[in-house]
Amino acid sequence: MGFFSKIANALKKTKDAFSSKFTKLFARDKIGEDFYEDLEDILISSDISFSTSEDIVEELRDRMIEGKVSDKDVVVEELKDILIDKLNDTDDFDFEYPCIIMIVGVNGVGKTTSIGKLANKFRKEHKTITIAAADTFRAAASDQLEVWAKRADVRIIKQSEGCDPSAVVYDAVNSAKTKKTDVLIIDTAGRLHVKSNLMEELKKMNRVVDREFPEANFYKMIVLDSTTGQNAYSQVDLFNQAIGLDGIILTKLDGTAKGGFVISLADKLKVPVKFVGVGEGIDDIEDFDSEEFVEALF
Repeated sequence: MGFFSKIANALKKTKDAFSSKFTKLFARDKIGEDFYEDLEDILISSDISFSTSEDIVEELRDRMIEGKVSDKDVVVEELKDILIDKLNDTDDFDFEYPCIIMIVGVNGVGKTTSIGKLANKFRKEHKTITIAAADTFRAAASDQLEVWAKRADVRIIKQSEGCDPSAVVYDAVNSAKTKKTDVLIIDTAGRLHVKSNLMEELKKMNRVVDREFPEANFYKMIVLDSTTGQNAYSQVDLFNQAIGLDGIILTKLDGTAKGGFVISLADKLKVPVKFVGVGEGIDDIEDFDSEEFVEALF
């Protein structure tokens, strides 16, 4: 099953909610101001923020007026183009090696699972992988991560429960450097973005990586539970302020009817979605594709 089929399945709830409203909207005889007002309401109800929805509708209206267009099929295609542009207007990047990927996020979003899937994905791309178990606070966190490491057939570095996470990072970074590992993935403890002491701990780990392996390409990625919708905005914003985020991994997209929040997230914070979890299996993670994501909404 390709990305489009998997993302279409994951977005089924969002698509069902969006498409039914969209069909009613296009049942009208003409496209006028009422149409644009109702379209804005539909976008907002799909958890696209008010300001982004307003921008989308304003740009669509301007395009339609400029082209003197009233054909509904053209309107749909123009709307798709605008949504894709919003998703693509980010500080995107391609992974360069050797690289270190630090995974952050709040509790319960699926970080451990995402790390296992990501390690498996990189291994299938013929990269050498090490995982650092720097979540030393949650009971059995390193044991759970070790299960995923074995499933992905990759190396893991861990220490005893309760030790300094930065010590794990130090060991893992130096091991990866010595062994010329392509990808080091660092797990971190789930933390509320409002807890300043825990954010300071992330900054400390960040400094260890910068100091010990400055020549590596260092990426910080946040895992987001899609069912949180617009609440994810504050998570991304505050983690971004603390350590600087490079990308987003989305989980549980199939559990929400409000997947549209991804569009306003990209539009306002400019942090790209890099991967999407599309199931429970170790292979169920895909590179994010903005065009296929938008196509799956209609």
